[in-house]
Amino acid sequence: MNTDKKSAEIAIVVPVFNEQDNVVPLAEEIRDAMQATGRSYELVFVDDASTDATWEKVHEAQKHNGRVRGLRHKRNAGQSAALWTGIRATNTPIIVTMDGDRQNNPQDLPALLRELADCEFVCGIRSKRRDNWLRLLSARVARSARRCVLGVDFCDTGCAFRAFRRESVEEVFPFNGVHRFLPVLVHANGARVKEVPIGHRPRVAGVSKYGMWNRLWRGIYDLIGLTWYQKRRLARIPVSELPIERGSAAPAATPAWRETDLKVPVEELQPVESA
Repeated sequence: MNTDKKSAEIAIVVPVFNEQDNVVPLAEEIRDAMQATGRSYELVFVDDASTDATWEKVHEAQKHNGRVRGLRHKRNAGQSAALWTGIRATNTPIIVTMDGDRQNNPQDLPALLRELADCEFVCGIRSKRRDNWLRLLSARVARSARRCVLGVDFCDTGCAFRAFRRESVEEVFPFNGVHRFLPVLVHANGARVKEVPIGHRPRVAGVSKYGMWNRLWRGIYDLIGLTWYQKRRLARIPVSELPIERGSAAPAATPAWRETDLKVPVEELQPVESA
């Protein structure tokens, strides 16, 4: 199997925190799903400073599959930071993100990737959600609030299972909570966003890191900030450029990531030979 990271077309970024029992089974499911597509990929687990054996399990997953990469935050920084670490640590033209709790079914990967043929960003919609009534209620309240305040309606922005082209997120600024609003932000930047029904499975190992109250108040706080930003953001403006005359120095290339981007100290798991 070719394990050259530079040859990968797709980066599958999976933030994890205290998911020791889910890492290896999830890596195996993703491997099987991606084999069916015939497309090259790398699987990037971003360990947000877990306190259990998650990091050791990432190492174990890599021994069985040379396409696995492991990044570990040296301090806990949250899901948004872990997501952004994974995006910045890759250079593939296509990125897939998903949760590490195995409630997202990797068998939906081919369908999400196919939808990118005519759009830049594909969001999963969890059909028949296997969550308790409290989480379902909070999701409905959050959707209504987003629709009323932001004037845009996406069915399930809380679903982390997404596939998108890298250029669609290049103008998105990172903040703590960005993972919940990513479809809204890329849509506002002009990307074509499509929603696709996907499966949803009950959690079989580990425990949820979110409850009603830590999602509700954070969501309200973020919604206020995002409302301000959407009103003040600079929209794209058509520009014409004066041609450079012969003999003039070419302008320096613009860096892909600004120095103001969110940064968390990270260590990377060194690759090993595939079994």
